[in-house]
Amino acid sequence: MLLLYLLTFAATVQAQSQLLPGSCNFESNTCGYTSDADFTSWALHKDGRFVAVDAAPADVQDDETGADSGPQKETIGVLLSPALEQGEWSCLRLVYQITGSGSLTVLQRTEGKSFDRPLWNSQEPSDSWVISSMDLQNNTEPYTVVIEGKPAGSPGSSVAIFEIHISPGYCLDCDFEESHLCGYSNLWNANVNWYVGGGGGQLLHNDIPNDHTYNNKTGHLMYVDSVYAKTFKEVAKLISPMTMVPMSGCLSFQYQRSEERGNLFSVFTRDKLGQYQELWRAGTENQSDWSGTLGEWIPVQVDLKAPYSVQVVFEVSFNSPRGGRVAVDDISFSPEFCSTDSEPTFDPSVANCDFESGLCQYTQDQVVGTWKKVSVKPNIFRNGDHTTGAGSFLLAHSRLIPRSGYVNRLIGPTLPGNMKFCLRFYFSLRGITLATAGFNQTDRALAVYLQQQQQSSSQEKIWTQGEKSRGIWIGTDVTFQTSKPAKVVFVSTCRSFWDCSSVALDDISVSLGDCELTAASLSSLLPGHCDFEAGLCGYTQDKHSDDADWEWRRGPTPTSYTGPRGDHTTGLGYYLHLEASPLLPGQSVRLFSSIVRGSRGPQCLRFFYNMYGSGTGQLSIRLSKDGDDVLLWQLSGEQSIAWLRATVEYQSDSQHQIVFEATRGSSVRSDIAIDDIILEGGRCPEMEIKASVGTFNEIE
Repeated sequence: MLLLYLLTFAATVQAQSQLLPGSCNFESNTCGYTSDADFTSWALHKDGRFVAVDAAPADVQDDETGADSGPQKETIGVLLSPALEQGEWSCLRLVYQITGSGSLTVLQRTEGKSFDRPLWNSQEPSDSWVISSMDLQNNTEPYTVVIEGKPAGSPGSSVAIFEIHISPGYCLDCDFEESHLCGYSNLWNANVNWYVGGGGGQLLHNDIPNDHTYNNKTGHLMYVDSVYAKTFKEVAKLISPMTMVPMSGCLSFQYQRSEERGNLFSVFTRDKLGQYQELWRAGTENQSDWSGTLGEWIPVQVDLKAPYSVQVVFEVSFNSPRGGRVAVDDISFSPEFCSTDSEPTFDPSVANCDFESGLCQYTQDQVVGTWKKVSVKPNIFRNGDHTTGAGSFLLAHSRLIPRSGYVNRLIGPTLPGNMKFCLRFYFSLRGITLATAGFNQTDRALAVYLQQQQQSSSQEKIWTQGEKSRGIWIGTDVTFQTSKPAKVVFVSTCRSFWDCSSVALDDISVSLGDCELTAASLSSLLPGHCDFEAGLCGYTQDKHSDDADWEWRRGPTPTSYTGPRGDHTTGLGYYLHLEASPLLPGQSVRLFSSIVRGSRGPQCLRFFYNMYGSGTGQLSIRLSKDGDDVLLWQLSGEQSIAWLRATVEYQSDSQHQIVFEATRGSSVRSDIAIDDIILEGGRCPEMEIKASVGTFNEIE
């Protein structure tokens, strides 16, 4: 996509009056922005009116690291805004350029919180200035904007910032009076495009209407004209900035259409997968108004429900050069719906259940067999639940339940129609049947159906079990769309009493949108969180004082009768483990978190561990600061074949790191694994046992 207008940002008095503290054009100074002294400094280029951080020249890096010392040292520049106090919603617009290769990240740092909240990130290089927008939500606490530039080590790479604009309101709001056009852009077409109209002069036409903001020729608007349309259905698209936070409310705008009717004007949302959903279309119901309102602006209000990131697309299609013209102005967003009759955004969490306190809002079809709620205490023979390793889950067709029927149905709560959902759940195949022995293939152990609310006999299969791995929890994602209100139904089927595999079910969750969209916002993208699916997430190996490294692995460990069979996140993904085979008893591996800022309040560390094997050694959690380690949690010996959840609550008012240390036991059957780390500020939720310095064996 190309920017619609030259990014000169020629500031007017009116534009400057709308800017909030934290805005800067770097014309003569940095407006209170400072470089973090622990990182490379951003340099102010006064002639070019921008700040930049450049990759260190190769000869400088050789001097610092040694010519044969391995990978070049990473260059990181951290730019900190002055303290900002803006309680109302505002929009930060950043004009930047990544030259060569590198990345630029914007975060929000709030006093008293250990981690910065990511707002936006880009790794896309460009040969010109680019604008990006991000919403700053209501914040009652003072905060700092943190801008992190990482030019790659290749010569000539740099990351530069031209201007920072913080203005009141939402990033979707725009009256098109400023040259940056609020980050709206035109999707280039060879024949028809959106142009800026007004401003006292026209590039292509002299009969552009007055703008809506000021009702004169000086104000600005956006318009598209069919005069250059050459083929059937020429399409012009005006695209808003991508929303960065969930938003629900009323989208308003003004539009005009010329008396020619040879065009179709629609408004869509477009998600990160490129999927469109129509919000509004100028249809025949408006035609009676056109004759009396030609040359006048027509207001439109439409509800916008965006639980994930979307762009708003204003699309006009023409059938011929006589298709007329469409103009748009004064786009705005309100967090209140357009009408009091609008239904609130559906909360899909009503369909979530971990079965720790019953069936939640799920029910069973009592005519056939029933799912049974069971729990397994930690042991070395049978896997426990997925939630904690020692909690509850549902089990169908267990040999321990002799009256169990051949079909078990678990029915979820009603989901509204005309919506897209992402269903996530975990299942596990258990037990040995004639089918698993090779006589048959148990391919109907579990399936998921969509049942329309008014028609219990109308069912659509949306998923069927294909993975045959046994004894591990397999995570599954299913994207589905409802045309009418419907319920999700989990069905487990047996061919006969002798051909019947036990099926376990746990941790069902439902969210709005495509699973590919919601996967992008899962825990590993948050600071302090790591599921090891894409690497170490900023955690680092101890290269100085330990005897080996934690190994990144998928599937079972090499040594039999020790270690997990799969990871905790999906059953088929990655985890870290101590491989005992090459180590001597008492040798250890250490993993460091990224640096955690101190906090006046408590911090919560949660993670899953696997300590299975007759010779299992010891797993310790330490707090490292100022060169000293403080023990927070420790566990020794074989615990369970299952992944178990540990919770550690601690307090530190100064900068520190969390250390995971695993020590080899007496034999090679002493593999220790960790997965799904969550480190965040605040008290630990639903803690059963509080961990403090010097206490041991505290798990949930």
